[in-house]
Amino acid sequence: MTKTLNTRDLAQISIVAAIYVVLTITPPLNSISYGMYQFRVSEMMNFMAFYNKKYIISVTLGCMIANLFQFGWIDVFVGGGSTLIFLSLGVHLFKRYQKDYLFGGLINKAFFYFAIFFSLSMFTIAAELAVLYNSPFFLTWLTTGVGEFASLIFGAFAIDYISEYIDLRR
Repeated sequence: MTKTLNTRDLAQISIVAAIYVVLTITPPLNSISYGMYQFRVSEMMNFMAFYNKKYIISVTLGCMIANLFQFGWIDVFVGGGSTLIFLSLGVHLFKRYQKDYLFGGLINKAFFYFAIFFSLSMFTIAAELAVLYNSPFFLTWLTTGVGEFASLIFGAFAIDYISEYIDLRR
């Protein structure tokens, strides 16, 4: 059964995408959001997709728009496409663990597994930077993966906390 998006859904998708863009391109956050060493605060919004799949669209659009500002159309398709594929796949693989917690209730199990999975997916960005800017592939994969993991772990705590006060399922 396919759900049709209503006006409220479209507004929420747009707002979340806009917040993603602002958290990525606004100084001083923009200085740590791109390149071989990156920590995107906006990546915490990936976890919203565990509550409602419409946020996959939000995060993907936000990523594509933010990437257009830095590396142009190539990064719109590589970074945006990577986000769409790996966010969708990660939600599908790990959503079943969302009610479970690790380390004595410290972190959501689904979010922790997703953070590892999505961080490993940074090989796509490493390959893009290697081709476009001759960055060393494995070092770039390591640095972007570590930055992604750190931002996602931060986001796991933030979105889990926010979800206690705001119904992200709607």
